[in-house]
Amino acid sequence: MLTPIDAIHPHELPRALQQLLGRNQADAAVTLPRRRFLKLAGAGGLALGAFPHLASAQAAAGSESASALKPTEQPSAFVQIAPNGEVTVTINRLEFGQGVQTALPMILAEELDADWSRVRSRHGSNDGAYVDPRFGMHLTGGSNSIKHSFLQYRELGARARAMLLAAAAARWNVDVSRLRTESGRVIGPNGRELGYGELAEAAMALPVPQQVKLKDPKEFRLIGRPTNRLDARAKSSGRQDFGIDIQRPGQLTAVVAHPPVFGARLAALDDSAARAIKGVKAVLRVPTDRGGEGVAVIADGYWPARQGRAALKLQWDSSAVEKVDSVRQLAQYRELAGQPGPRQFDADMAPLASAPRQIEAEFVFPYLAHAPMEPLNCTVALSDAGAELWLGTQFPGVDGMAAARVLGLKPEQVKVNVQMAGGGFGRRGVPSSDYVVEACAIAKAARSAGLNAPLRMIWSREDDIQGGYYRPMHLHRARIGFDERGQVLAWDHVLVGQSITAGTFFEGAMTKNGIDATAIEGMREPYALPMRLTVHHPKVNVPVLWWRSVGSTHTAFVMETLIDEIARATKQDPVAYRLRLFGEQHPRHRAALQLAVDQSGYGKKTLASGRAWGVAVHESFESVVAYVVEASVKDGQPVLHRATAGVHCNLVVNPRTVEAQVQGAALMGLSMCLPGAAITLKDGVVEQSNFGDFALPRISDMPEIAVHIVPSAEPPTGMGEPGLPPLAPAFANALAQLTGKPLRELPFKLA
Repeated sequence: MLTPIDAIHPHELPRALQQLLGRNQADAAVTLPRRRFLKLAGAGGLALGAFPHLASAQAAAGSESASALKPTEQPSAFVQIAPNGEVTVTINRLEFGQGVQTALPMILAEELDADWSRVRSRHGSNDGAYVDPRFGMHLTGGSNSIKHSFLQYRELGARARAMLLAAAAARWNVDVSRLRTESGRVIGPNGRELGYGELAEAAMALPVPQQVKLKDPKEFRLIGRPTNRLDARAKSSGRQDFGIDIQRPGQLTAVVAHPPVFGARLAALDDSAARAIKGVKAVLRVPTDRGGEGVAVIADGYWPARQGRAALKLQWDSSAVEKVDSVRQLAQYRELAGQPGPRQFDADMAPLASAPRQIEAEFVFPYLAHAPMEPLNCTVALSDAGAELWLGTQFPGVDGMAAARVLGLKPEQVKVNVQMAGGGFGRRGVPSSDYVVEACAIAKAARSAGLNAPLRMIWSREDDIQGGYYRPMHLHRARIGFDERGQVLAWDHVLVGQSITAGTFFEGAMTKNGIDATAIEGMREPYALPMRLTVHHPKVNVPVLWWRSVGSTHTAFVMETLIDEIARATKQDPVAYRLRLFGEQHPRHRAALQLAVDQSGYGKKTLASGRAWGVAVHESFESVVAYVVEASVKDGQPVLHRATAGVHCNLVVNPRTVEAQVQGAALMGLSMCLPGAAITLKDGVVEQSNFGDFALPRISDMPEIAVHIVPSAEPPTGMGEPGLPPLAPAFANALAQLTGKPLRELPFKLA
């Protein structure tokens, strides 16, 4: 299955991306200035590995140079060991709730044989070392953090361990084969020991080995062990800083009045009342996303900036842009669904007309906002030498390049400091770098106006929900012919929805035959069905983007509710029917579903009166999640009581992370089902503005969720998103069992 993250290889990146990045980041050198190197060395700490300027010295020392190693293979940028033995691991991803700040250090510490109680973690930057080693650019997304960096972090830890062993062997004048490591110490003959911190300075002068031997998984003592998160204490105590918490000396705060219709421009501005508010420093007209124009109010704090914005008198000109109306849009989609279009699958539809049983169905999915708990923000500090940014970003390299372009700087003059983020679900990985570009444009204009201070731009919750880049609205239409045994004879399917890669640097690799691969991922899979799939991608003046689990947010619902409907129509148990369809071709699907069934008590225990079972299984990002749920209807509203998950994601680094990811993804999947979970537009204006009218689940909506993992020793697959897609269809299937009516619209409407 294709995704915008792991379906593209660096050599496939279109020219637009190469121009944006300015160079091949996969081959970029590690940028560690000499001054920083000397500071680390002088402090007695260890920045392990071969720095570029040490390569010739290492070669002269008679060892194989590590200069051929890619930056992503050099320990120097990833692990530092202090004199007291404390190990700090730098992560090449954004931590925004998914647990990579713990899981990636666990992988490295496993091969390093570090003392886990002394391991710490920190974020990286837009340095070339921190690109995704398989994708060749900076990113967090597509559930690929562990999947792509598992081997990378193992090798980083193993290389660092080898260097420490070599340093100890030289000090004791013994053969390295007589040494071993354990819990942050090198142990030699006659019980001699040296802590890693004691060996740091000597190990730093040694070359990085090109080849290392990795542990046999049977030797793992960290990987696979349920482990508390490194950030848990700070987050649970309220001490964790996020991007929005950045405070630089003399910092100012900016908020922006955005056009109410995407791409609209100012017709008139009266800012006299805003400028009169105490604390307001400037009011500036600035460009906004999609060719629009906005007004930035800069003040010495968020509240005066917010008050200043409220005092603006604005008139907008939206005559040149489309004003989308959700009711008209749905009618247009329905009309488009009846027209010819490009096809992904093109099976013979002749058997459809004579099929003894048929289903005709239409599904409607609304726009959805990402709505992370931490709204978008970016802090920018400009100087004569360049710029420094602080933000929680999924694309630090892309954002850094975009900032350089706006600020008129060279890419190497921009440093992006990745910060902890309070959620994102895709919204912090925008190809257009919309809010980063906006922050940099404000900072540049402010400096031109004489405000030479760091500037923090903050979006309010309303800005965030009304600011665009939504999960696209989709319409699906299906006509299915099948026999009395449930054998599908023909499945004619049409999908209508905006492309999320159109106009981005992903378009060339992701769009084939006019079809965006992200829109159709999950269609037909894993069932061997004779399907004809027609796809339409209308152009609409609504910014769209990947939303947690991307195309699977709608394709899984369509596939799994229709499969269930066929099972009910032919009086077959939905679990048995799926297992029969899997055949022998999908052992991971079978294992995940069977585990969920066994652990839930499906078919064995008697449910309470008024409750029903619901089942769904779906693969996304190479992982399979199956749900067996219990649901009911109370006072006309759907209620989800319990969800049991069977998960197949191959080798698990931290079972607690997987459990948390599935629980969080299930809750987000539930959010699609509840009344009010929709973004709608009227006359081009988004009608929702906050959690009062864009519904999210409350604590009272949270079901019991049990997560069970299929054991495996195969390399890890992604787990950030796969827990989301099958939750809604499992819930819908349970409700269909209760009401006798299939659900074909999200959010649910039972009446």
